[in-house]
Amino acid sequence: MAELNGKPATLDDLQSLALTNYGHFTSMRLENGTVRGLSLHLDRLVRDCRIVFGVELDRERTLSYIRKAAEGVTGVAGLRVTVFDPAIDMGRPSDAKDPHVLVNLRPGSAMPPPPLTAKTFTFTRDNAQVKHIGLHPQLRLRRDAQLAGFDDAVFVEPDGRISEGGTWNLGFVDQDGTVIWPEAPVLPGTTMLLLRGLDAPKQITAPVRLADVPDMAAAFATNVTIGVRSVSALDDVQFPHDHPVLEALRDAYVGIPGERL
Repeated sequence: MAELNGKPATLDDLQSLALTNYGHFTSMRLENGTVRGLSLHLDRLVRDCRIVFGVELDRERTLSYIRKAAEGVTGVAGLRVTVFDPAIDMGRPSDAKDPHVLVNLRPGSAMPPPPLTAKTFTFTRDNAQVKHIGLHPQLRLRRDAQLAGFDDAVFVEPDGRISEGGTWNLGFVDQDGTVIWPEAPVLPGTTMLLLRGLDAPKQITAPVRLADVPDMAAAFATNVTIGVRSVSALDDVQFPHDHPVLEALRDAYVGIPGERL
């Protein structure tokens, strides 16, 4: 199901999105009419719209489109909100100042999925703080990682600092049980922000370099689709998938109440 500004989307409506690929989005997990971190998702949409289009997104109108698309949906579903201007011209992207709101629904998946393995690549996302729809570089590296026998890619800055995963935030647990979020250009993911708001376990943000990885006790990935997912291998370094800190993070995350649409 896809609705554009509250009405069924047509192929003509989506042509510019497919051909020009300029805009931004957020993805949510809808659980029985609630979304964990809904306010953070709306904050992201408004903030990114200022950066991408230079205009103010109507927060309440956007929420009304989300509510309309989700009306009558029960159980668990994935919900994506994409903001783009159907009138955009590739030669004049500066004229794109009338963002529309596209809402897509898809079946939800079990959380968390099995542990994943990741291969590192030297790479920095363009406009790392924005959840934009220019995903080709990330998907290309994800493909390269999968062809090499891994599940996904992890990005490393030229100075050796680890940043984030293909479409997820990356965290580590040190030998003392402290959660370390890498200090580097990353997308401020809503799941990561919710976890960082917890009182326990102890959490810090600090540089993590490739040379530090073998000294870590565990690693994990976070986003709204996977929750807290164990990373069982980063390059040739193996990690346990059942570390007690990861179990505590999962339990705490599931316990965060969702916001009613």
